[in-house]
Parts: sequence; structure tokens; C-alpha cells
Amino acid sequence: MPSQTVTIRGHIIDSLILPKILDEIMDASGSFKIEHIRIGQKKTDTSTAQVKVSANTAPHLANIIRRISKIGAVPVAEEDAKLEPAPRHGVFPEDFYCTTNLITWVHFEGRWIPVRNIEMDCGIVIQKGKAWCTPVGKVRRGERVVCGHAGVKVIPLERSRKSETFQFMTSSISSEKPKGRIIRGLAREIREVRRRGGKILVVAGPAVVHTGAGRYLEQMIRMGYVQVLFAGNGLATHDMEYALFGTSLGVNLDKGEPEKYGHDHHMRAINAIRAAGGIRRAVRKGLLKKGIMHACVQKGVQVVLAGSVRDDGPLPDVITDVIEAQDAMRKKIKGVSLALMIASTLHSIATGNMLPATVRTICVDINPAVVTKVADRGTFQILGLVTDTESFLRELCHALNRR
Repeated sequence: MPSQTVTIRGHIIDSLILPKILDEIMDASGSFKIEHIRIGQKKTDTSTAQVKVSANTAPHLANIIRRISKIGAVPVAEEDAKLEPAPRHGVFPEDFYCTTNLITWVHFEGRWIPVRNIEMDCGIVIQKGKAWCTPVGKVRRGERVVCGHAGVKVIPLERSRKSETFQFMTSSISSEKPKGRIIRGLAREIREVRRRGGKILVVAGPAVVHTGAGRYLEQMIRMGYVQVLFAGNGLATHDMEYALFGTSLGVNLDKGEPEKYGHDHHMRAINAIRAAGGIRRAVRKGLLKKGIMHACVQKGVQVVLAGSVRDDGPLPDVITDVIEAQDAMRKKIKGVSLALMIASTLHSIATGNMLPATVRTICVDINPAVVTKVADRGTFQILGLVTDTESFLRELCHALNRR
């Protein structure tokens, strides 16, 4: 039977990396033999295992190695990654290596080099001795692309040695989590990120405004706990509708009742901002005096508003070309240490695809299917919380205010 020996290093026992790899081999109808294992004796010690993987055919074995290499297995026989030229602009070679969002290294010219700007569902391009994570639409004809699994090493996430809010790879999605404790822990994490000078990203949907939680997101921005905001036309529109008319989708948020003729308020808000020349100019002219977008302008928050086919208007600040919006989001993600995804599905999935696994991420939604969908896309580092948007942001703001 064809076989190949792989090495697995790190905290492979307590982080369940070794069992995951062995399960993957068996699920793929392969077999294994642990040839050597050394288990660390202290919490700070790493462990090492050598596993001989066997399969019925060489293609079957290659498929198993490909699968387990994405969760930390590295072939013992180090060889350079196979490189093939891109056949034309926007097209990878057929056997291109498809990335995860885990830290990845490539063996090139006898040494391991890190893959820069790692994100999931991309390829790896080698240029001038450096490896770059590249979306398929950005690859140029003739660029050398990593193909196959040989010469690629992935560093899996490992469980922390101490109890913390973010327990990587162990967090199930449930509405029965102790939310108060999690939110207090998240507040501590946010303060620590800012103490270190890290950036916090918030991805927010229009439900943040509809539920009356906009005031709390605005408060977080003014306290300096938001450096980047990703949203769509909806969040900005209804935030400014509330700032100008006191309504969101025509409903008076203070009274909880529909306003007479309020159904057109969001269009009047869009029209007013377009007439002012955009959000920033509306703030400078004194037209916009409060709200999330007002706070973003005043505090210098980097904002990307990515549009969709259903948008009204849209606002002049909205990027309507989705590829251009992706590029803008990728630029703003650099330096982000923590991401909050709140009441947003498509924008959260898009952001999760771009975030490295080292960025701690929490997804909050009243619908468990949304949180599950974001996690199922491969965002390994996610902590899912099923709860109401307004109560979550209110409790988080209170926790941030209590030092």
C-alpha cells in the first residue's frame, strides 16, 4: 500500500490536533501507524508525533495528505512546493493549493517562508522569494502559483493554557451560554487590545439600529473601542434616518410606534446626505449631529460600506462594486486584533473569509443559523453568541464603563 510519514508538532494532545488528524485519516478510509510520539510533561512543553499514513492507491493517499496538511500534518521528507504558472489573468493552475485562514508556510528554495496576508479560499503566489496569499481574480498570467500539498505547512490553532473568553476550537454555538460572563470577559479583552494598541473591527447590520442598539455602538465608538467599521448601505441609512427623523424604517425608536408618513424617511435621509455631498460633508455642514456615522467621522474610524443589489439610493459613500469593496476591506483588516460581528450575515461571512485565524472573532445574532453559517464557512477562531443585539451591546457598554 502507498504510504507517507508525516510529523505533527505543538500542543497536539490538549488542543486535540492529533485526534483530529487521526479521525480525518479514518474518515477518508485510510489507515495509520504512530511510529513515534513524544508528549510534553509540562503545560508549556510541546509534543511531537510521527504518523505513517497508508491508502489503497497513490491518488487516495495524496487526497488524505492534502486533507490532514490543512490541520497541521507536515510530510517528514521536506521538499519545495510545486509551482506552476497561472495560465491567464484571473485563473489559477488546475491543481492550485487552496488556502485556509490559518498561519501557513511554504517550502521554497530549501527554506520555509511565511505566506503573507493569509485568508481562506485563495491561492499562494511566489514573487521575489516571498509568498503572498492571492485571490483568484487578482492573479496575473505567468505568476508562479503553489500547486498540490507538498511543501506547504499549516500551523493549527491551539487551545490556551488558561481559561479565557475565547476558547479556540472548543466553542459550540448555543443560546444557553453564560452571556453575562462572556460579555464581561469580552470587555476585558477589548480593553487589553486597546492597551496594546491593537485595532478593533465591528461588522454591523441594520438590525443594530432597528433594535435601538445604535446608541450603544455609537457610545463604543466615542469611547475609542472601534477603529474599523464594515457595514452596508442599510446600517448607515437607518442610522442617519434616526439622527435626522428619529425613526428607523419609519418606526419611532423612542416611542416604538410607526410615524405617520414615516415609510419614506429612509429615502429622505439618503436624499439629504446625497445633497450634502456625502456623510463626511453632512457632518461638517452640521446637518448630521449624532449617530453611528457621525461618531465615526468625529473619531476617525475607518469605514467601508459595501453595497448590494437591493440597496436604495445608495448613499454616495457606498462602494457598489463588490470586488472594489473586497479590496477596501482587505486593506482595512491589516492590524485588526479583534472582530465583533453583530446582526449581519453576508458582511460577516465575507469578513470571516478575509480574517486570519489569529484574529479573535465573536459573532452575535438572535438567529442561531446565522452564527452557525459564519462558523461553518471555516472561521476557526469564532466565538458564537445567540442573543438579542440590543441587550448584548447594552451589557457590553456597561461592562466597558466598569473598570
